[in-house]
Amino acid sequence: MNTLFLKPASPDDKKTIDKAADIIKSGGVVAIPTETVYGLAANALCPEAVKKIFIAKGRPQDNPLIVHISRFDEIYPLVKDVPEKAIKLAEKFWPGPLTVILPKADVIPDVVTCGQKTVAVRMPSHKIASAIIRASGVPLAAPSANISGRPSPTTAEHVLHDLDGKIDAIVDGGECDVGVESTVITLCTPVPRLLRPGGITLEQLRETIGDVEADRAIYDPLPEGVKPSSPGMKYKHYSPEAKVVILKGALEGFIDYVNKNGDDTSAVLCFEGEEKYFSGTVLTYGKKDDPSSQAHEIFNKLRLADEKKIKKVFARCPSESGVGMAVYNRLLRAAAFTVEEV
Repeated sequence: MNTLFLKPASPDDKKTIDKAADIIKSGGVVAIPTETVYGLAANALCPEAVKKIFIAKGRPQDNPLIVHISRFDEIYPLVKDVPEKAIKLAEKFWPGPLTVILPKADVIPDVVTCGQKTVAVRMPSHKIASAIIRASGVPLAAPSANISGRPSPTTAEHVLHDLDGKIDAIVDGGECDVGVESTVITLCTPVPRLLRPGGITLEQLRETIGDVEADRAIYDPLPEGVKPSSPGMKYKHYSPEAKVVILKGALEGFIDYVNKNGDDTSAVLCFEGEEKYFSGTVLTYGKKDDPSSQAHEIFNKLRLADEKKIKKVFARCPSESGVGMAVYNRLLRAAAFTVEEV
């Protein structure tokens, strides 16, 4: 397959937007930019088109997809009910990096939800993504546009590296702003539950709708045999080829551990300004007290480790609050939960 590379001159480049939409309407798969990461989009109402997403990514058949819409009223045919809390969340955070899980309507094919009775829906704020959804005239199923399990793509070049020749087209919308996937909350539990942290924080959710629980799977592996109810809950995910080890503790302990255990095949993943303490390969991922800057950089730096043929990455542990929870969650899965206290 020849993958078409499309670069809109602007978010209003109708010719390019319509080209991407035509591919989707004909049952094709197109990588599109969003504010979080690049998504691999197909018609969410067409089972055969959605199956192409799973094939291109090598995605496990038990890992559900998120359905993307461009206007709030597009949610009504997709779900059985839109509760007041969903409306409050949408009013506060849509368009934006928040996914809401609700009971699915029959129009949603089982392949999208992997047989589950709920569907995840979000409204991206990226203008090109929104324009493509509108031009397609259908909701779009769109997981991250990468090989399953690898670090998510935040540039069109990342997508091209992973999926060239496997999908119909890539739309280059520049670098993604947030850098990690959307926050996922389910409203299908007695108490709303955060399943995947992202750019919208647990604190913000609680301020908007009251009590929200944090699912154990944010910090712990899913029990054997349990199906993920949201993307991003797999044991190992977002992983580079390199082995990632999270080092939790003060900077002094981190420096000492790296100096004792590092070698020419390892790299340090630390915060800006800390690179002066290390020799060899050093990768920085944002400022220590700025989790949003860490989120913006984390996947790019994990991919860079592979470009540099690194075998092991020693990663500074981020904060676990606010957006830091999302960064820590991604690192935990990239490291297959390998954490050392230093």
